[in-house]
Amino acid sequence: MTSSALTHFLDLDDFSHDELLRLIDLGIQVKSERKNGNLRQDLFGKSVAMIFQKPSNRTRLSFEVGIYEMGGHPILVRPDEIQMGSRESIEDVARVVSRYASAVVLRTNKHDDLKKFSEWSSVPIINALSDYSHPCQALADVMTIRERFPEVSGLTLTYLGDPNNVCRSLIQACRAADIGVRVACPRSYWDDFSIFKKNQIFWSEDPLEAVQNVHVIYTDVWTSMGQESETLKRTNDFRPYSVSESLFEGARYDAIFLHCLPAHRGEEVSDEVMDSKRSVVFDQAENRLHIQKAILLSVCE
Repeated sequence: MTSSALTHFLDLDDFSHDELLRLIDLGIQVKSERKNGNLRQDLFGKSVAMIFQKPSNRTRLSFEVGIYEMGGHPILVRPDEIQMGSRESIEDVARVVSRYASAVVLRTNKHDDLKKFSEWSSVPIINALSDYSHPCQALADVMTIRERFPEVSGLTLTYLGDPNNVCRSLIQACRAADIGVRVACPRSYWDDFSIFKKNQIFWSEDPLEAVQNVHVIYTDVWTSMGQESETLKRTNDFRPYSVSESLFEGARYDAIFLHCLPAHRGEEVSDEVMDSKRSVVFDQAENRLHIQKAILLSVCE
């Protein structure tokens, strides 16, 4: 990682492409070691605070298991316990937690709160999801692609649906691995995100056009946490971008399907695709554990 004594892991744009690829390599390595019964103990005697302001399944479990397997002690802090930002300021919580823990895993509603916390923390902060980005997920995504396509440079991935925080980080991770990205969504959603324009991502309103001859098809839920009031509109807007078996016919014969989960079966993806041989979503979910370990090893060294 960087040469600084303190490295926060907030957004993939904070790191060079080589640094991100080394993290993915490390994730692959620790996965192999675990399979062979070898668990690193680099976190022995260290505690890692896990502050989650949003519900979590894979992120919480992968971090908690990863910390434990490397000899550390994960401490889950519920939002109602500290009421960060109301009962106690973000600045004060960051300074207090830094006195106890060796690192903090923070899943927050606002990316600005994540950045403020990191500014006042004296230990590394890991972004476990914010409204802006989901960097841990994106590295696990590219790791999963590498397992199916050992030579990833020159591959093409199509993301269909809501260009959200997951999509942002996915674009960043794919750029590091030289994987081309296409995004298929309604124009009204595209116009809101300058990162896509800045990175010259191929964009289309036509999902059939977007999946032609691609290696990877990726989607996410149409309505993220905090957007529940927009559910009906989003369902109508994104319905044409649902991933079905017929949509997959335009992709390569060896194309794979990715989804960061949880999946709303029958909405953004059909049961047939989720449960098909093309689907590697559960390998993808498992790889969250190994990438989380790689990140922890890098920031807690």
